[in-house]
Amino acid sequence: MKKIQIINGPNLNLLGKREPAVYGSATFESYLEKLRKAYPDCEISYYQSNIEGELINKIHEVGFNYAGIILNAGAYTHTSIALHDAIKSVETPVIEVHISNVHARESFRHHSMLSAACKGVIVGFGMDSYRLALEAFIASDKLDNLA
Repeated sequence: MKKIQIINGPNLNLLGKREPAVYGSATFESYLEKLRKAYPDCEISYYQSNIEGELINKIHEVGFNYAGIILNAGAYTHTSIALHDAIKSVETPVIEVHISNVHARESFRHHSMLSAACKGVIVGFGMDSYRLALEAFIASDKLDNLA
């Protein structure tokens, strides 16, 4: 069974309440339940913290024994060299995701400190950004098996 860790950063615990025009009205927990049902062959773990150091600790904890990390670092995306370094320090590939299209928002959201350290970036597809990242991990395994 493929082990995937989803990590959400600051303020994402308020999904469903926070700016529904930007982030939608669903909670992450309700979306996660649907995602787990749709992908029973994946063990999908979930972690959320508003604290940068705790996000780094989680990346360190799972970064050597999971098939992939799906990371929505929230506002830390635009400021955290420490998260960048944590991603580069582990073996597990990381896909950066964002619910909103950060490039259609405030200019300070247009630059990511994390993207260069990540396998890929998915932005602007709402909660479906997480599914697309999961699909990318599944597809990369299928392609590896063709070689």
